[in-house]
Amino acid sequence: MKDDPGQPPEDLSAASVAEQPRPAAAPSIDAFLGEPTRDISHWEWLWAGDHRFPAQGHHGGLLGRFLRFGKRLLRPFVKTPVNDLWERQRVFNLILLELLETRRAKTEQTLASHAETLAELDRRTRDGLAEVMAHNDALFALVDQKLDRYRRDSRELWHRLGAFIAASESNPPKPLAEVQRQQGYLDLEARYRGSEDEIAGRLAAYLPYLEGRGEILDLGCGRGESLAVFTAHGLEARGIDASAEMVARCRDKGLRAEEADLFEHLQGVEAGSLGAVVSYHVIEHLPATAVERLVRLAWRALAPGGALILETPSPLSLMMASRNFWIDPTHVRPVHPASLEVSFRSAGFEPVHRLDLHPFPDDERLPEIDLQKVPEAQRPMADEVNRLRDMLDDLLFGCRDFALVGEKP
Repeated sequence: MKDDPGQPPEDLSAASVAEQPRPAAAPSIDAFLGEPTRDISHWEWLWAGDHRFPAQGHHGGLLGRFLRFGKRLLRPFVKTPVNDLWERQRVFNLILLELLETRRAKTEQTLASHAETLAELDRRTRDGLAEVMAHNDALFALVDQKLDRYRRDSRELWHRLGAFIAASESNPPKPLAEVQRQQGYLDLEARYRGSEDEIAGRLAAYLPYLEGRGEILDLGCGRGESLAVFTAHGLEARGIDASAEMVARCRDKGLRAEEADLFEHLQGVEAGSLGAVVSYHVIEHLPATAVERLVRLAWRALAPGGALILETPSPLSLMMASRNFWIDPTHVRPVHPASLEVSFRSAGFEPVHRLDLHPFPDDERLPEIDLQKVPEAQRPMADEVNRLRDMLDDLLFGCRDFALVGEKP
């Protein structure tokens, strides 16, 4: 039986009891003597087992031993009258300890749930901020795109204004209808011919034929893609174009260009003064007799060893000749490479060779049978079908453009 079972020590509280970790060692009465333990499991062991405290005296020596003997002697007489009260106190203490343990477990569970909620809130906050920042970046990118488009539109308007002013100051002045017609053609060319970067990439193929020959004259220089490529590679190049706006664009880029009729300008060039004459997608706008005249005037303007390069849509591709060629309403007729070669050789160019350029992309051409996916017995037939496919594909598609390169002996 315990000493003073109804009153806990003064410094023992529910909070301090709940906070104590469970020890690994088994409890004993010694844990309650002197400064009592704060471990709830020890108290459960004490009350559930009804363990007795040893009789203690507060004095030493003979008097202390006498007091302890008296306590042990009187304990049976005291225990019986208070046994019912003692049992209720013991049960109450056990229930209280059970409630404390339950509350502690619920508190830990609640704290764990709150920790998970806070972690989820933190994750959603991070994800939300990341989404907001990504949306913000997308908005800025969209604004930048619009600003770039507005800048291009403003430059376009500026070029058109310059072309209109130049046309009105010409002698005789160009009719406004002619200026408007040129503007419409520029829009058509920008939509179907390709971007300036695409055209510049294609023109790099001509550099090996032009290096070391001397000054290059571009007939119909347009937006100046060829002049920019040639100048960037250290070649001396200048261009002429009938469009005042195209010339203004070239000059804005720091390129040498002037507005002129190509035949009048070429006729006025000093004989034997040029290293190369080039013209890209111009001769399909001319009648046959004009193409013949252009080739002969170029031969006259070139120095010995000079080169003439003319690029035009290829009529060897039925898709190009029957469909794509006629998108441009200013095209007069396709120029066949055989007839153009005759013009070159008749004018005195030798040697002359043809470059087949800009094939149709694979996804626009006829599909080919994969022989590895065909049963072995059917592969000879599939191979014959592929050979027929190659012939039809070359006839229908092939290359979109060709160029003739002629050299003046």
